[in-house]
Amino acid sequence: MNQPSKASTCQTLSIDDQAVKSVLGQTPLPTSFHKISPLFGDTGEPTADCYINRDLSTLRFQLRVLAQATNPRYPLLERMFFLTIFSSNMDEFFEIRVAGLIQKMKNGDVSSSLDGRKPSELLAEISQVAHRAVEEQYRILNDNILPELAQHDIRYLKRHELTPAQKAWMKTYFFEQVMPVLTPISIDPAHPFPRLVNKSLNFIVSLEGKDAFGRDLSLAIVPAPRSLPRVIRLPDELTDGKEHHIMLSAVIHEHVGELFLGMKVKGCHQFRLTRNADLDLSDDVDDIAKALEGELGNRRFGHKVRLEVTTNCPKELYQLLLREFELDESQLYRVNGPVNLTRMLTSFDKPELKFAPFNHATPKVFLGKESMFDVIGRSDVLVHHPFSAFNPVVNMLWQAGADPDVLAIKQTIYRSGVNSDVVKALAQAARNGKEVTAVIELRARFDEASNIAVANMLQDAGAIVVYGVVGYKTHAKLMLIVRRENGKIRRYAHLGTGNYHAGNAKAYTDYGLFTAHEEMCADVAGVFGQLTGMGRPLPSRQIMHAPFTLHGGLSQLIDQEINHAKAGKKARIILKCNAVTEQGIINKLYEASCAGVQIDLIVRSICCLRPQVKGLSENIKVRSIVGRFLEHTRVYYFYNNGDEKLYCSSADLMDRNLLHRVEVAYPILDKTLFTQIYEDGLINYLNDNMQAWELDGRGEWHQVAHSEPVHDAQAVLLDKICGDIR
Repeated sequence: MNQPSKASTCQTLSIDDQAVKSVLGQTPLPTSFHKISPLFGDTGEPTADCYINRDLSTLRFQLRVLAQATNPRYPLLERMFFLTIFSSNMDEFFEIRVAGLIQKMKNGDVSSSLDGRKPSELLAEISQVAHRAVEEQYRILNDNILPELAQHDIRYLKRHELTPAQKAWMKTYFFEQVMPVLTPISIDPAHPFPRLVNKSLNFIVSLEGKDAFGRDLSLAIVPAPRSLPRVIRLPDELTDGKEHHIMLSAVIHEHVGELFLGMKVKGCHQFRLTRNADLDLSDDVDDIAKALEGELGNRRFGHKVRLEVTTNCPKELYQLLLREFELDESQLYRVNGPVNLTRMLTSFDKPELKFAPFNHATPKVFLGKESMFDVIGRSDVLVHHPFSAFNPVVNMLWQAGADPDVLAIKQTIYRSGVNSDVVKALAQAARNGKEVTAVIELRARFDEASNIAVANMLQDAGAIVVYGVVGYKTHAKLMLIVRRENGKIRRYAHLGTGNYHAGNAKAYTDYGLFTAHEEMCADVAGVFGQLTGMGRPLPSRQIMHAPFTLHGGLSQLIDQEINHAKAGKKARIILKCNAVTEQGIINKLYEASCAGVQIDLIVRSICCLRPQVKGLSENIKVRSIVGRFLEHTRVYYFYNNGDEKLYCSSADLMDRNLLHRVEVAYPILDKTLFTQIYEDGLINYLNDNMQAWELDGRGEWHQVAHSEPVHDAQAVLLDKICGDIR
């Protein structure tokens, strides 16, 4: 098979010169790693210095996302999209990872990370890097994105930039649309500081004078209801049809005095508080759904972890907020713009400033008049999202629901959405009398409420709904259809690397395999039996299944490559996934490298393995692709002395996926599809020299220099699968 080209060379940074150099280049992340010595401890295991910290690796991925906001090859609104995605990602990073470290520090500040850092040490490093990154984010916004938007008549107007007519319109808007839903809260002995919702927009207002009751008030809080839009487009007649907007914060700031008649407003400043949003759900609950519903309310009011204020907020006010929230100045972020850039993204009628649309291709075998069961019954079919359409997945469910020969449908649901066509098809199938079983993972982070609603909807339609296994999230992506054909039972399956979510399938790269392979379908049926019933796991003939056989199976495949290398034979491993954090697999890869196995890792985000370290990992290369689409495929390839093995999987190489979740890795048995995934999903990405970053032994990421011939892996797939229909 083809090998990766050697056209790529590595450089420190090449995106827009100064754009993120202060974060990624000239001021590298703090690290205790200079020279690993010794590599191995007394037990023969790698020492703590042989690992990159998971949280710092996560943060570095966010910086690679931020770098996309400066990519000159991207249309302007797409660059703005990456800027807002960085905000959203950082929110979750603070809500989950930073919040967890704070809790660990309070519980004893004892290291639990592979690299041996204490939570307090990590928090200090994270704060240092995050402050630089946020400062750079707003510099990109103010110096690059906003001026370029203005050149295209898209503007976010400040109050002093409004014409008299626009100011008059804004005043009317305030009185009619904003003021009726505002609730100013004075701060005095009778009105203690309000309990503010996680990530809500608020204003602290300094006052002078007496209120209607004769009280001397100096401070008030004005929460901005989430029902109000944060970005408001001015009427076309006031802007000559141009896309000019004002922020809600400007509207409230301009007219906040109307909330405190008879008093003087000395200052009004926006702020936002971030809280711990992780759910605390024990494994011994009696009813997962009820327990989750109770915990979802607590998420809005978890422990405080971060305070954001604007740069013009006076010191005495932000210090007051810090004291009130029991935060220190390392948790304060002063920003030169709106405190939540995520809410700046709106719908602009500027297609020329976005990526060109493309038609998601449907496999030709599904375009005829044959039923999908006839097609799949002859041979396996592969879809590669988002280049391939998601419709075949939905169509298979609709066909199954209407087919008189179909007896049962079983489906896992991790993220789908209440309005999902997948859910609608399952509900209709149940109403049609099919035996529909849905294994719904209620604990999919930030989709818990949606999944509870999906569960209720399917139950109302007559489907059997189960919530998987307590203590083990069901993350496997499986569909099984049982059909009677000529008096015999035949099963059809769909196995995926991504969620059954149409929106994700348009933005994430994922594989989906349709198969009627008897052993594969029997294995899938066994997984469903374990999820819905009781008893010991049945042996699988084709798939590897976490938490039972996946970790051991991958280790055994790596061991085989080690043995081949030691015997002087060719040994090769290529692994593509979102994250590599599990110590056992990392150590096994180190062992393979020392034995001479050539290893390439294509890791989208987190990597705790240190590549290219002499005596440890000099035969391991790690790269990351950050592009138009979110890389989400998990593909595991082993040369196996010429009897090559390739698996697609729902699992990343993380502790939680391999040991604490229900996951599946499934082999690609069809030779044509095997070659397709190997070339398109692996070698294609190893050849990328436009969107790729490479990891060095110090834990630093470097952008791969653009060189000739140019190779953009995602663009190659758009052309190959979608052709000229973009």
